[in-house]
Amino acid sequence: VQLVESGGGTVQPGGSLRLACAASGFTFSSYRMSWYRQPQGKERELVAAITRDSSSTTYADSVKGRFTISRDNAKNTVYLQMNSLKPEDTAVYYCYVLWSFRPYWGQGTQVTVSS
Repeated sequence: VQLVESGGGTVQPGGSLRLACAASGFTFSSYRMSWYRQPQGKERELVAAITRDSSSTTYADSVKGRFTISRDNAKNTVYLQMNSLKPEDTAVYYCYVLWSFRPYWGQGTQVTVSS
């Protein structure tokens, strides 16, 4: 199982970024996918999750209405569209899947929101 995140960077408050996570090594379309984030010095927290067929999504209260999770099963990729970014969104963002009862994480991508 391999998860590779991309799309992080530095953006001003109010800006947007789109993260992508390319998955391989498992049947992507059969698994729920999630995005987590970990601000420096704090615990990792769930940001958003999406079911295997995109029929249901879940968001942390802090990002509802600003972030959108989506997936393309043909491309084995899950996305996180982040709009109206705030300084408190600054964190390393990780892609996550629970496969064969084991958790797998990507290497993470840094998102910094600063003026």
